[in-house]
Amino acid sequence: MGFFDKVRNGLKKTKDGLIRNIETVIIGYAKIDEDFLEELEMVLLSGDLGVRTTDYLMRQIRRGVTEGDIHNTNEVMPFMEKLVVEMLSEGSKEEEITHHPEVYLVVGVNGVGKTTTIGKLSAQFRKEGKKVLLAAADTFRAAASEQLTIWAERTGADIVKHSEGADPAAVAFDAVTAAKARNVDVVLIDTAGRLQTKVNLMEELAKISRVVKKVIPDAPHHTVLVLDATTGQNAVSQAKNFGDIVPLTEVILTKLDGTAKGGVVLSIHEELHVPIRWIGLGEREDDLQKFQPREFAKALFETEDHKLEISTKI
Repeated sequence: MGFFDKVRNGLKKTKDGLIRNIETVIIGYAKIDEDFLEELEMVLLSGDLGVRTTDYLMRQIRRGVTEGDIHNTNEVMPFMEKLVVEMLSEGSKEEEITHHPEVYLVVGVNGVGKTTTIGKLSAQFRKEGKKVLLAAADTFRAAASEQLTIWAERTGADIVKHSEGADPAAVAFDAVTAAKARNVDVVLIDTAGRLQTKVNLMEELAKISRVVKKVIPDAPHHTVLVLDATTGQNAVSQAKNFGDIVPLTEVILTKLDGTAKGGVVLSIHEELHVPIRWIGLGEREDDLQKFQPREFAKALFETEDHKLEISTKI
C-alpha cells in the first residue's frame, strides 16, 4: 500500500468530520455570499485548524472570490486543496544528509509514542544502508531504555545507554562521541517525555543540546518534535512551548490514523512554519511515512462522490 492509500485510510475520521461538514455547507448554498463564508469559517474552526490557519484560508478564499478564481460554491474545495498544498509545501523539501554523523534530538511529551517512533526511524535509516546509533537519554523511565534496546536489536543499530537515573546529557555526550569513533551515519537521541510546563525538564533539553555541541559543534542537526495528532490544538500549544526552549527543525505527527483532528496538520505548520517530516499511520514499522504535502491534500479532499484532482500549477 502506497503513501496515498495509507493517508486516505488514515484520514477517514477527519474526512467524516471536517470534509463532510464543508461539503454540507457547500450543498446548502447556491451562491457565495457572506452567510456562506461565515458558516464555512465556523466549520473550519471546529475542525482543529485553529484561528490562525482558519483566518488565512478565509482571507485567501475571499480573495479568490474577488479576483474571479472562485465563481461558485463548488469551486471552493478545489481552491482550498490547492491552498493546502501551497501551505504544507513551504519548507518541506528535505535536505540530504550532509553531516557525519547526522544527529537527531527527538523530543516530546509523555505518551506520544516517541521511543517507538525513534525505533521506526532507525528501521528506515537502516533500510537505506546507514549505520545508526541510538542514545537512550530517557533515563527517568526504565522501560524506555529497555524498549530502545529491543529496537536496536531489531533494526541492527548500535545503542549507548547508562543506568536508570543517570544524567541524560552524559548519555548524549557519550553517544555522539561513540558515533564519531565508530563511523556512524545517524544518531537518534531519545529524551524523557516531559510536559512543556515543567521548566526544569525543558531546560534539560537545552543542556543536552549544549553538551552535544562540545563533541560536534553544529549538532544537533535536527531537533524533532513528536506530537500526538489526537490531542488536536493541544499539540500546537506543546509545539510552541518546546520551540521556546530548543530550535525545532521538524515535526513527526503520530496517531493520525486514529483521530478526527487531522486538520491539526495545517495548524501546526501555520503556527510554527516548521515542516512536518513524517506522519504515523498505524502501529507497524512501515506505518511511519515521510510526509508528502501534495498526496496528503489529495487524500484529504478526495471524496467518494466527488474526486478532486490537484492542479499541476499551484
